[in-house]
Amino acid sequence: MSKKSHDSDVAFIQALAELLQQNDLTELEVMREYSDNDSLNVRVSRKKEVVAAVAAPAPVAAPAAAATPVAAAPAPAASAVDDPSSHPGAVPSPMVGTVYMQAEPGAPAFITVGAQVSEGDTIMIIEAMKTMNHIPAPKSGTVKRILVEDGGTVEYGAPLAIIE
Repeated sequence: MSKKSHDSDVAFIQALAELLQQNDLTELEVMREYSDNDSLNVRVSRKKEVVAAVAAPAPVAAPAAAATPVAAAPAPAASAVDDPSSHPGAVPSPMVGTVYMQAEPGAPAFITVGAQVSEGDTIMIIEAMKTMNHIPAPKSGTVKRILVEDGGTVEYGAPLAIIE
């Protein structure tokens, strides 16, 4: 590969990274074909770490008197992070895929925090292998927490929401 081609590929990848940031996307994948035996496959992704943002302020506490209360605060936060999957009202993901909170862009969300759902109501859609799978509420109750973001990816068994 020539130096000129390499430089243009680097500029292309940088432009993709900027596009990812500007549009608040988590992943982009592009394939460029130059000729029959010359192509460029690029996948640019980023991970949003909400947990890291919550955990970061805890070590910053400098005063010794405040160290004990601050040290006690992360323990409940850590158990809250572990808690959703073991919560009796957690709705686990039946598959790996992309989560959609509404039937189509611009439509109202299937569920919101505080909403009442009945057993069998669609609470979200998970797209897996180009198939839209409606996820039903396993029981009737109130939506206490929604643990996934619209358009985000989810793993098998990961908690989607908590219904009590």
